[in-house]
Amino acid sequence: MRVLITGGAGFIGANLVHYLLRERPEWDVVNVDALTYAGNLENLAGVEDNPRYTFVHADIADKERMRAVFAEHRPDAILHLAAESHVDRSILDSTPFIRTNVTGTQVLLDEARRLGERVRFIHVSTDEVYGALGPEGKFREQTPLAPNSPYSASKAASDFLVRAAQRTFGVDAVITRCSNNYGPFQFPEKLIPLMIANAREDRPLPVYGDGLQVRDWLYVEDHCAALLAVLERGKAGEVYNIGGDNEWPNIEVVRLILDHLDKPESLIRHVEDRPGHDRRYAIDASKIERELGWKPSHRFEHALPETIDWYLAHENWVASVRSGRYREYYERQYGRRVREQ
Repeated sequence: MRVLITGGAGFIGANLVHYLLRERPEWDVVNVDALTYAGNLENLAGVEDNPRYTFVHADIADKERMRAVFAEHRPDAILHLAAESHVDRSILDSTPFIRTNVTGTQVLLDEARRLGERVRFIHVSTDEVYGALGPEGKFREQTPLAPNSPYSASKAASDFLVRAAQRTFGVDAVITRCSNNYGPFQFPEKLIPLMIANAREDRPLPVYGDGLQVRDWLYVEDHCAALLAVLERGKAGEVYNIGGDNEWPNIEVVRLILDHLDKPESLIRHVEDRPGHDRRYAIDASKIERELGWKPSHRFEHALPETIDWYLAHENWVASVRSGRYREYYERQYGRRVREQ
């Protein structure tokens, strides 16, 4: 089995590379990443010399480049994780989100079709395409899509392209939609690593609005296990929701971090809420549990402290990301500069 992972230098992608190399020792992994600001090859330190691992620096929206990559590596499966994913950035400028999330997905689908029906295409999406929930209920696979940000709108568009490729051309495609992930290697613009880094340095912790936005938190390795289950046992044309059954208001997550670090709540700063901020997400993951036998195995009360401790133990990684030094890793490893994007 040769698996091509897009976005494998990002947070979830890097964890997935490590997970597959460990859990499927007979598989080869090809990692395609454009190394935009969120792509960090330091996340993959230690696997570069693995003979079953190949890194390819490429933009998935570059049709000619991706055609050459597919022709050379001829994957048996594609795990498509590459995406612009930060909502705040999409509000400032949605153009990169359209290029990567929409155009890039279509380019990959076209190349998968060229390889024929034997290629499995796993499209990794987000619960944000469903919009927002009230105080009750959960997102199910049948919930209508109602995205509320440029980011989630671009992901919903890519979901529709994958659905169309499966229905029109018979591509062996499956869509997954996951809740908020946390764990090692997450870029420190996201809530949990940002709060850890700021609290560690006694800097203010910015919390949007009243902080009562509710998210369903999923440990990243549980997400990786779910993606493997979908790859191996999921049905073409289906959607599988992946959630942690673990709802927490943002402000309570911040307080848990402060408590673990023995820092005062006076560090919290409530700031103006962002436009269109969804109030609550919650995933009904009963379908993947029932049909594929997957359930999350990491409990939040254990995995969150372990995540905090990981960031504390990897201060050099955090400093490298926050200073921008991580972008020099590619040059050290491959002798070429990363194109600024």
